[in-house]
Amino acid sequence: MDEYTDLEALSQCAFDDMARVRPVLDKIADKWTILILTVICPKPSRFNEIKRRLDGITHKALADALKRLERNGLVTRTVLPTQPIGVEYAITPLGHSLREPFEALCSWAAANADKVEAATLHYDNTASPR
Repeated sequence: MDEYTDLEALSQCAFDDMARVRPVLDKIADKWTILILTVICPKPSRFNEIKRRLDGITHKALADALKRLERNGLVTRTVLPTQPIGVEYAITPLGHSLREPFEALCSWAAANADKVEAATLHYDNTASPR
């Protein structure tokens, strides 16, 4: 019973803070943010290294996401004094503070991927058209 009370309290708290919470979640819960931060969390990386590790991301999508992450204080961009000039992206302390919740989310996704896929297939095969 206490578990439901705690969930109700957390739900109410999130609802009460929705005006502050939603804009932040919109900035970190998009298609690529978690994956980009996961790539650069262990060590700073260059643009092309990030792109290689994120199969399927376009050049434009990565550039836009990195600019947005820099603007939101989650990533720093450093121009390197190399020939040709290189750029390296690193996670900030604010971005690093997302590590624990992102790791939990990624662990949950890995542990439950088959269940989610099975539920999707079951729904697609049994749900009547709406």
